[in-house]
Amino acid sequence: MNTVSAPELIDPRPIYLGATTWVTALLRSVREDQLSLPTPCDEYDVKTLSSHLIGTVGRIIAIAELGSPESVSPIAPEYDANTFARLAELAQKAWADDAMLDKPIVAPWGESSGRIALWGYTNEVLVHGWDLAVAIGQPAEADPALVEPTAAMQRQVLPPAARVPGVPFSVVVEPRAEAGPTERLANWSGRSSAGWV
Repeated sequence: MNTVSAPELIDPRPIYLGATTWVTALLRSVREDQLSLPTPCDEYDVKTLSSHLIGTVGRIIAIAELGSPESVSPIAPEYDANTFARLAELAQKAWADDAMLDKPIVAPWGESSGRIALWGYTNEVLVHGWDLAVAIGQPAEADPALVEPTAAMQRQVLPPAARVPGVPFSVVVEPRAEAGPTERLANWSGRSSAGWV
């Protein structure tokens, strides 16, 4: 069986780790003069997007430890790579117990299993990583081994007909013929490439 065709059977934790490792490198490449640049995520400039990425890791830790992300702001006060990397390491520890994957939790979009929540946050890290990369002029394609199972899970859990406004970000955008896997994942999540690539 092709495991990408059954992403619900895949442990998302190594994929989440890979996604956060990729984004850590992107955050390390942000220059001070780039913090006010716009990003494809309309409400965030580079600095606020960086803070939001840190916030998402704080929220996945809160889901593991408290069963809900509501105690953690989606926008952290910090925006640096070191804070992101430190929290990503804490997230791995918080999710170390295999039982977490099937535990019922409350995500921002509603009740789900821990596994589905972690897939959702993996998608968020990868899509916002793409946002950040194109905004600061860095290579915007993550490892396809991270992107492909995440994209398969997104197609399974969030087909166009089942979406509600804002989940994951907007309606599906038709990708460019030459788009790579990460750009296509961003497009599936509602992000337009126009003007960015």
